[in-house]
Amino acid sequence: MLKVDMNEFCSYELDENKISEFIFIIFGGMGDLSTKKIIPSLYNLFKKSRLKKDFKIVLHGRTKRSNEMCFEIIKKNLIELEKENFDDKLFEIFYQKFSYYSENIEEPENCKILNGVINEFRNSSKNEKQIVFYLSVPPDLVLKTLKIIENTDVFETEINKKIVMEKPFGTDYNSAKNLNKELEKKFKENEIYRIDHYLGKETVQNILFFRFGNLILEPIWKREYIDHVQITISETIGIENRGEFYDKNGIIKDIIQNHMLQILSIICMEYPISFNPDSIRDEKLKIFKSIKKIEKKDIEKNIVLGQYRKGKVLGKDVVSYLEEKNIQQDSKTPTFFSGKVFIENWRWSGVPFYLRAGKRLKEKVTEVVIIFKNPPLNLFGNSCSKILPNKVIFTIQPEEKIEITMNVKYPGDKNYPHPIKLTFDYSNLKNNTYLSAYERLILDILRGDSTLFAREDEIESMWKVVEPIIEATGNNFQIQEYFSGSWGPEASDMLIENDERRWIRYEDS
Repeated sequence: MLKVDMNEFCSYELDENKISEFIFIIFGGMGDLSTKKIIPSLYNLFKKSRLKKDFKIVLHGRTKRSNEMCFEIIKKNLIELEKENFDDKLFEIFYQKFSYYSENIEEPENCKILNGVINEFRNSSKNEKQIVFYLSVPPDLVLKTLKIIENTDVFETEINKKIVMEKPFGTDYNSAKNLNKELEKKFKENEIYRIDHYLGKETVQNILFFRFGNLILEPIWKREYIDHVQITISETIGIENRGEFYDKNGIIKDIIQNHMLQILSIICMEYPISFNPDSIRDEKLKIFKSIKKIEKKDIEKNIVLGQYRKGKVLGKDVVSYLEEKNIQQDSKTPTFFSGKVFIENWRWSGVPFYLRAGKRLKEKVTEVVIIFKNPPLNLFGNSCSKILPNKVIFTIQPEEKIEITMNVKYPGDKNYPHPIKLTFDYSNLKNNTYLSAYERLILDILRGDSTLFAREDEIESMWKVVEPIIEATGNNFQIQEYFSGSWGPEASDMLIENDERRWIRYEDS
């Protein structure tokens, strides 16, 4: 196991001084995403001294609540997350930065309280300041929330303003395009942060460094040496409290259109001309445009959709999708997807990419497996006719690690190749600079770094990739049933086994 002290190689400096004073306005401020992800991330950044002392957090909602009620809810959530690491005194100092306001979102022109809060902050000192509008609201409230923001005085000033959009970004290509147009009325592209928390995960970011920082690997990162690629995003949870949203969207819109395609683009992109945001996003965009469209006649051969039935997950009995709250009894919404896609460019032509994602599966794991071709000659005799191929495995969750599998000679007087793993695990790092996905992304927003956020044309191109699949797998497409706690429908196994390959199981890797 490789242990690394980064200070031996790089001079590491915290750059909180690059962050100007800010007011962080969270719409839907007392919702699950805000109280379980956004606010805990802000708290941890504060705890790690990564934020300046001069900041303000405003929670905006539709329900009337006192600041005391908000205090108790946020504190309870943080205690559940932090457990014995929760610092009561530090939290009280942190919460002094908070305020909560409720206004009628249906009447954006009358939302004067928020405007007063912003103006008070803007006039509080002559220091450089920034305003972050974070939309943690359901899709049907996005445009209404934008109207509230448009009615503030921010756009009549020179203050640095930013807006953060959570997924889903639109419900299809046309709605995404229209939403981009609405944003562009008041914000420039470099002020818009379309967030995908997967891009904030260390292993996802490290794919770029692993590829472009190691000369021994990049020359073989292409069709001549790679047999195929597998990407798995599996969850043990069901749809939880998102029944109404999920039944209208399903796995393709929820996972494939964003998380899956973003990971795919980072695996496949060419060298950027520099490490600035647009150079990287230009290369990712080329991948989205190079994904081969699956024709209708080939859909059943290349795509499998499934829906979970009752079963056992992690030893607990769970209900079927159709028994979940707010789900139509005749719903055909898929909770599982597996598919085979190809990228039509010089580097990847002919290499199949097997994509798999689903809910109520056996393990919670997000993993990319690069499987290389076998050596052209078998030099080790008949006893070793099935030598294992080399693999590079990026595990994004539950652990964050990178593994390379190789073959070496097994000790003894026989010529037996033996597979070994070279592993880099983030838990072995000696320094304390590790940030969670949301912590990293929030810092990048405050610093003005949009590298890990999707650009307008990326969003629209990703919708163009999945829309033909959604249209071709309409009401007449067969939705395969699978037991909760399994790895999905049998048809998913057949999809890859028909090509004389098999899924790399997390427990086997």
